[in-house]
Amino acid sequence: MFTRVANFCRKVLNRETENVSPQEPRQTMTVIPRDQHNISRKDISENALKVLYRLSKAGYEAYLVGGGVRDLLLGKKPKDFDITTNATPDQVRKLFRNCRLVGRRFRLAHIMFGPEVIEVATFRGHHEQHQEQQADNNKNAAQQAQNGMLLRDNIFGSIEEDAQRRDFSINSLYYSIADFTVRDYTGGLNDLRQGVIRLIGDPETRYREDPVRMLRAVRFAAKLNMTISPESAEPIPRLAALLHEIPAARLFEESLKLLQAGHGYPTWRLLCEYQLFQPLFPLISRYFTDGGDSHLERMVATVLKNTDRRLQNDMRVNPAFLFSAMLWYPLVEHAQKLAQEGGLTYFDAFALAMNDILDEQCRSLAIPKRITSLVRDIWQLQQRLPRRYGKRAYKLMEHPKFRAAYDLLALRAEIEHHAELQRLTQWWGEFQVAAPPRQQVMLKSLDDEGPSPRRRQRRPPRRAPRRENA
Repeated sequence: MFTRVANFCRKVLNRETENVSPQEPRQTMTVIPRDQHNISRKDISENALKVLYRLSKAGYEAYLVGGGVRDLLLGKKPKDFDITTNATPDQVRKLFRNCRLVGRRFRLAHIMFGPEVIEVATFRGHHEQHQEQQADNNKNAAQQAQNGMLLRDNIFGSIEEDAQRRDFSINSLYYSIADFTVRDYTGGLNDLRQGVIRLIGDPETRYREDPVRMLRAVRFAAKLNMTISPESAEPIPRLAALLHEIPAARLFEESLKLLQAGHGYPTWRLLCEYQLFQPLFPLISRYFTDGGDSHLERMVATVLKNTDRRLQNDMRVNPAFLFSAMLWYPLVEHAQKLAQEGGLTYFDAFALAMNDILDEQCRSLAIPKRITSLVRDIWQLQQRLPRRYGKRAYKLMEHPKFRAAYDLLALRAEIEHHAELQRLTQWWGEFQVAAPPRQQVMLKSLDDEGPSPRRRQRRPPRRAPRRENA
């Protein structure tokens, strides 16, 4: 995987000193000329090149940075292209009419090209060196909470400072549009060659500044098939509880990046290893066993593997199905508990349990209502799929979430090895692809196997009492 990187950077890396401590940030800059790396402008978005050229023509420094450079060096197609410059956000906005400024913690310029958005950030500086600036100008102050988390960070600096402020060394590589070189300020090329995720600076301090960096470390390790360096991995289990202080809406977006980006299963394994899964899904974590072979754990593993397979085959996935499958067994257990303790019918207990489970999960992940409503539909259809007599089977297949509900039914049958679930899954699998005559035969066979459920007879309308004088 890293053959291309190794070929062009092995000579360059030999120039670096061998006695540098892994915890110690590397201060020397390495410049890789155009003929020694594999990045080509034909692999870069045309819109990103437009932004780079216009900034450079206006007299500003402009670099492609971050995951785009990393993926290009690895021979992958970048998902997006980020740019960094010494131009301030207001100066960028004056250059581009299709620009809008976003972000409160750190101001960014988003340049819109239809559906494609090119993100432009100004070089960030070290807030410790700007205490006087913080007192004089509140707009450019780096505000920090008592636990070390950065609340606002609008201090600008040089490219060298910007490199030290980035999270991981492999994301701190700069491609210059001026001379087409790649600049490395933090030893990112060496870590890319060795397949190591290394945090820049003191790991505990950087995690406290932004606890989401712990999730990003796991995500990159799973996505790129790399390992987290020992000094970057050691604080993660101790600091995992800091994720409770992150807004639930931001954690929801991060959860989609973790579990629905094509590498959800290995990411889940790493999240559990570093004790990061519990802050995201505390309800699910309660049901984990030492052997890892409970119905819930097998469900989570199976649905994540299926999701990865669909994404690798360029098939669509819906987060509602993922959440409905992962939360199914906590829902069933809670519904049974409500039915036993509250003296309710299972149908009523199931309806109450859906509300309780979704409310509890949304405390840690702010799942939008448009998704929770679909989760409810998939769950409710699990109650209706066994009742397929008469015209009900046709009505069920017309439901927008029928296919997702059938997939969940198939997962349950695979995991539980329940004979009745397996027969029901097989029946629905055949019925939805059968021709109408065959469907009629299948429905008739159900009537022959046993009496169809009786319909509740309507009471005749009550007549008004007859008057005596009538």
